[in-house]
Amino acid sequence: MPTLSVVLPFHNAEPTLPRAILSVLKDADEGAEIIAIDDGSTDGSAAIGAAIDDPRLRLISSATPGLVGALNTGIAASSGALIARMDADDETLPGRFAAQRSLLQNPALALVGTQVRAVGGLEGLARYVDWQNTIVDADAHHRALFIESPLCHPSVMMRRSALESVGGYRNGDFPEDYDLWLRMNAAGFGIAKVPQVLFHWHHRAGRATFSDPRYRIEAFQRAKAPFVARRITRERRTIAMWGAGRTGRRMMRALEPHGVRASLFVDIDPKKVGRIARGVLIEGPDALDPATHFVLAAVGARGARDEIRAFLKEREFAEGHDFLFLS
Repeated sequence: MPTLSVVLPFHNAEPTLPRAILSVLKDADEGAEIIAIDDGSTDGSAAIGAAIDDPRLRLISSATPGLVGALNTGIAASSGALIARMDADDETLPGRFAAQRSLLQNPALALVGTQVRAVGGLEGLARYVDWQNTIVDADAHHRALFIESPLCHPSVMMRRSALESVGGYRNGDFPEDYDLWLRMNAAGFGIAKVPQVLFHWHHRAGRATFSDPRYRIEAFQRAKAPFVARRITRERRTIAMWGAGRTGRRMMRALEPHGVRASLFVDIDPKKVGRIARGVLIEGPDALDPATHFVLAAVGARGARDEIRAFLKEREFAEGHDFLFLS
């Protein structure tokens, strides 16, 4: 019985699939299995995968089209107590699986990634990866989860028992990985990251990260909204939304169907102070008081979160207890 199952879906990945599979085989021990799932390829990917001669590698076809269908097909066909992800255009570096297994010896953790290096892509992607790589321990992931996905999906390893207990991957108008992280976090499973670059995350034009509508900002906001509402469901203080710009207003619009309404918006722009956003007054930061306000901060400007955090901490707001960052 394999202890580790690596699930690797692919679709028309002929140029990169050999590199991806061989990087996994090089790092996986003899007790691992690699399930490569063909998601309807029309090029030579399947033949290339089949030509790699290693008893740990098994090639199957997806029962349902699309990434989520391929993932669930691969997981159903696997048997390891630990499940690792891999994509067909990425590269696992030596030591990844051993480091993640070691981290998962902590029973409080169920989902772990690694720090990654972005290969290709835009400047915005590099900033996102830099942000991801600063989030390492479980507390940091818990605090950051409502900002963005703090994990590179194909770099993760998770306990099968935890994955199955929350229902596995789901299809919908949302990012399938972020939805899973939110559900695992809400179920009390710890998330962390190996503080070492053990994965090369390759990007190219047309990748789903950039083109699939499930990855647009509104989809992320709708995905996180019910979990934000659940996190603050027992909050007796009034809600203040810091950010009267587009990001904050859109986030509040996503939260309102889940019973979260702002009593005021907060902004540092004097041109906005005194105006109305989503039916409530926009005030300056000095209006905030930790005794009466719980702050949700949703801002898009670079560096704004650091400035907000410094301001609130100086006024004795505690992150997680008195304020949360969203995006």
